[in-house]
Amino acid sequence: MVTKKMLRRRTALTVAAVAATVCILGVKLVDIQVVNADALQRKSINTKEASTTLYGNRGDIVAADGTVLATTVYTYSAQASPRDAVGKGASGRAKMVEAAKKIGAITGQGGDAVLKLFDDALKADPESQYVLIKSGMDVSMFDKLDKLPYGWLTFDKTQSRSYPNGAVAGNLLGYVSQAGNGGLEQSENSCLAGQNGEETYQRGADGVAIPGSTVVQKKAKDGGTVKLTVDSDMQWFAEQTLAQQVAATGSKFGFVTVAEAKTGKIKAIAQWPSLDPNNIDATDPSYWRLQSLTDPREPGSTFKALTAAMLVDQGKAGPETQVLAPYSWQSGNGADLHDSGYHDPLQLTLTGVLMMSSNTGMSQLGKRLTDQTRYDYMKKFGIGDDTGLPYPGESSGQLNPVKDWDDQTKYATMFGQGVSATQLQMVGAYQALANGGTRIPLTMVEGCEQADGTLTDVPKTTPVKVVSPQAAATTLGMMESVTTKGELAKQLQIPGYRVAAKTGTAQQADGHGGYLPSYYVSVMGVAPVDDPQYVVSVNLGFPTTITSSAAAAPLFHTIMSQVLKTYRVKPSTSSPADYPPYY
Repeated sequence: MVTKKMLRRRTALTVAAVAATVCILGVKLVDIQVVNADALQRKSINTKEASTTLYGNRGDIVAADGTVLATTVYTYSAQASPRDAVGKGASGRAKMVEAAKKIGAITGQGGDAVLKLFDDALKADPESQYVLIKSGMDVSMFDKLDKLPYGWLTFDKTQSRSYPNGAVAGNLLGYVSQAGNGGLEQSENSCLAGQNGEETYQRGADGVAIPGSTVVQKKAKDGGTVKLTVDSDMQWFAEQTLAQQVAATGSKFGFVTVAEAKTGKIKAIAQWPSLDPNNIDATDPSYWRLQSLTDPREPGSTFKALTAAMLVDQGKAGPETQVLAPYSWQSGNGADLHDSGYHDPLQLTLTGVLMMSSNTGMSQLGKRLTDQTRYDYMKKFGIGDDTGLPYPGESSGQLNPVKDWDDQTKYATMFGQGVSATQLQMVGAYQALANGGTRIPLTMVEGCEQADGTLTDVPKTTPVKVVSPQAAATTLGMMESVTTKGELAKQLQIPGYRVAAKTGTAQQADGHGGYLPSYYVSVMGVAPVDDPQYVVSVNLGFPTTITSSAAAAPLFHTIMSQVLKTYRVKPSTSSPADYPPYY
């Protein structure tokens, strides 16, 4: 029989037990929520929360007409959790076999190959939660896999670079690789690079994201668009035509550049062999770079036009100034000069010196200028300084100070030896002649277009007055003799247009003060002379079938003709200058 006393005792014990339990739970709650709150929260996040990178797209590089030359694409990889794929129970194996069959049919691997991936992973670790199924997938394959009802099948995406037009402007665009970037991809990275963001989500015990749990922690920002001055169609034409002429002449390499005379904007800048940025390993690494900007060479006789302009600008000579030009000539102070082929003494004017490309004639007239005067002119023409074009590894060429010149160098620099320049430096110099004597620094990037359409990083160019408008016009008039009366006149003439040109055949230096039996041949020109619109430069490296500038003449004619037609340049309305080449 339970007495009141016993009941009170039991009640007291029960209350004491409850109070003790409450105290224990309270202490535990304090421990969880206060003492170890941070550690437990971090542990919870690490086990239930996952993060995903939100990619900021790398910007496009586009031609002047908007044609996309470089863009960003995504590739995907698929991975699975073998433990969750096999599941539990007798039917687990059959389900995994069926899933492997469906996955393999989409990826092209086949069900057996995918199943083997699962089995190998489970054999190594029965609790394995990761096996790579397929990498490098395009979006079409990813979409098909993503529609499969398997929560244990997950995906990662990776940015990669695509060049839709292959090798068109490839050397200019450059490349993106794990080892680093090249070309404009490198120099314009501050514009192109996107900024990645991050999102987090909660996942269940099976590792699958819980619907509605995704939170964007940081938004991604896409990169800008680099807008070029280059015309994609003209670039393609220049590259195709150049490749044909390199093959036809047995040349090792070649360059073509087209620039607007009045703006300095580059419309085409071709190289062969060219680089396909989609597959850089298919090209010899020495041709990955844009050699017309990175590899200077002695320009040869195309340089004579610059010396002629200096003489006219200084009033030291004119188109009809006379000089007796022998095959060989000695300065009396150590310089021993000769023309490219033997000839009897020629009674030439300055015009004739350009037409016949006489080294001895130019040397005798050029000495009317002091060394320092010519040096200063060369600097104003842009020789010895880089062009300022945004391309990594650009060379400034070599123009030694006057104090380092010996007598041979003094005269050699009058006709393009003893000095080195890139093709683009020479194009800039000819742009000055075509633009009334004022050099406008060349440009090939218009700027960086932001998401809101604004254009930033627009190049700032400062014009440089090199020679007077009269001297520039006179020099172009003298250069017309090359296309009207010169040895290559028939190959260089373009019906309806006045064309000024200068040929060059530069012997390859051996690096030890001598020369090799191979030539770097060129034709540079301006058209139309009465209203200059375009400068075209073509260069062939070490041709074997024809070793003179005659190898480059057909290429110049084809490119300049296409330029005048494409841009609908009005034909000339005046007659050539017709300065006499002989006296």
